[in-house]
Amino acid sequence: MSRVMQDLDALVAAIAAAPRKGVRRVVAVAGAPASGKSTLAEEIAARLRAVGSVAQVVPMDGFHMDNQDLVDLGLLARKGAPNTFDAEGFVALAGQLSQGGVLAYPTFDRARDVTIPGGGAVSADCDTVVVEGNYLLFDAPVWRALPEIWDVSVFLSVPEEELRRRLVERWLTHGLSQEQAEQRAEENDLENAQLVQSKRLPSDIVFVNKDSQRL
Repeated sequence: MSRVMQDLDALVAAIAAAPRKGVRRVVAVAGAPASGKSTLAEEIAARLRAVGSVAQVVPMDGFHMDNQDLVDLGLLARKGAPNTFDAEGFVALAGQLSQGGVLAYPTFDRARDVTIPGGGAVSADCDTVVVEGNYLLFDAPVWRALPEIWDVSVFLSVPEEELRRRLVERWLTHGLSQEQAEQRAEENDLENAQLVQSKRLPSDIVFVNKDSQRL
């Protein structure tokens, strides 16, 4: 059964105390779009570094499929859905994270809406990798291989109304009108959020986001 936590210090302590399967500890932070995954992952990594662990964040977003490929598949409007990611490539990379040595990974430039191959690298001295993404606990072919990789899995729980508010705000900052932002949130992002919630596998920890402004 998942442990429910609301305190970030307690969450980091639980992660730091968890046994690891490989050379590196591999932590998953999963949640819906706009749930605050990247912020929470960075907070965890920063607090681990403060107690002597060399920790880095690896986002799943670098495995977005290329926009032209999505156009060819008729999937551009659904970008961010599970079938718009290179799931096989991501699972292959995730399986290598617990090993030592330098490991390159792709990143995603949200402003340009493009993937950057080799845009990031896990350093040789990295002790803990914090992976963040929507589908780290997704119960579907290919994706369901991931939970076996994680030493600790965290699901970030945020009410749907709060997700809706954040998603609309996100698209407003990208220059969309209020109507366009609401349509984009309703027709794609919230559908993905519902998938993340309805088809998620159990996590070790459910972290309840008490402070919507912080995460």
